Amino acid sequence: MRLFLPLTAILLPARLLACDLALVLAVDVSGSVDREEYTIQMEGLAAALRDGIVVDALVDQNAQVSLVQWSGSSRQVQSIKWRGIETAQDVSALAAQVSRVPRVWRNYSTAIGEALSISARSFDMVADCGRRVIDVSGDGVSNEGIPPEQMRPVLRAGDITVNALAIETDDTDLTGYFFEQVIDGPHAFVVTANGFEDYPAQILRKLQRETTKQLSRLNLNDD
Repeated sequence: MRLFLPLTAILLPARLLACDLALVLAVDVSGSVDREEYTIQMEGLAAALRDGIVVDALVDQNAQVSLVQWSGSSRQVQSIKWRGIETAQDVSALAAQVSRVPRVWRNYSTAIGEALSISARSFDMVADCGRRVIDVSGDGVSNEGIPPEQMRPVLRAGDITVNALAIETDDTDLTGYFFEQVIDGPHAFVVTANGFEDYPAQILRKLQRETTKQLSRLNLNDD
């Protein structure tokens, strides 16, 4: 006796395993970030990835996650290649890798536009993911390479959202700069860290909100 299954039953497993989120974590390793501040960033990011809300969101969306280190012109690298997230153990392994990833550069300028460029190109490797997000954090304005605002046509053509974490260390108003020149996409937002010591709390807050739901274009520190 031949058994015929409904088409929906045949397609269901593939649909459940579809990647709903591809997330690039783009970390500033320019000359303004010292050894201790780099450690704060990486340990803070690893701790945020281990948060239960973030873990559940990444697993539920079968996310793909990678990490880019960026500095001056021609100094950007995908330090952690795309990792598929299907279980909490996958997130734990990713967090462990983030916490021990070696720093690539120490004494170069700040090329945010080029960080966005390498991140945008990397999505070609995860073309089946439904949502593409670049999470860029930094402590200074772009002073070398492609101006970040000039990347907007490329980002929009790729349906890529850019969110930012501004690490404020002086009176530059980096939050305002990131809001006007860096973030892009219909649900893009900026979070502010008041110095590197505030980074762990704010990257946790950012990842929780970034991975669990779409947001309006706003500065999250205004709420």
